[in-house]
Amino acid sequence: MLFTVDPGSPVPLGDQIAASVRRAIADGTVHPGERLPAARALADSLGVNVHTVLRGYQRLREEGLIELRRGRGAVVTGAPTSAGRARLVEGVHGLVTQARAIGLSDDELLALVRNGLTGG
Repeated sequence: MLFTVDPGSPVPLGDQIAASVRRAIADGTVHPGERLPAARALADSLGVNVHTVLRGYQRLREEGLIELRRGRGAVVTGAPTSAGRARLVEGVHGLVTQARAIGLSDDELLALVRNGLTGG
């Protein structure tokens, strides 16, 4: 699995790491049950702080895409919908980025989503 980060990007490094994993799950490069690199090893290879990697992993855990287990590390969840969920989360991140680029507030974006759900 290839991890890349761009220190010059406005996207926080931890979010970039999470996005790399999300894409790999979405495209089937990484499968349920597969272990991700240890945080310390990944931090060393990317030249970032270990807490940066842990922030990215924590975000993925909150999204339900990985499990963090003591002694076993970060493992892609075994849910059969992991790839679909990863694609959906990537889409949401893209939607938020687009909304912010055109100046929409979070509340305005949420209103648009709610209206879309109710057919309004």
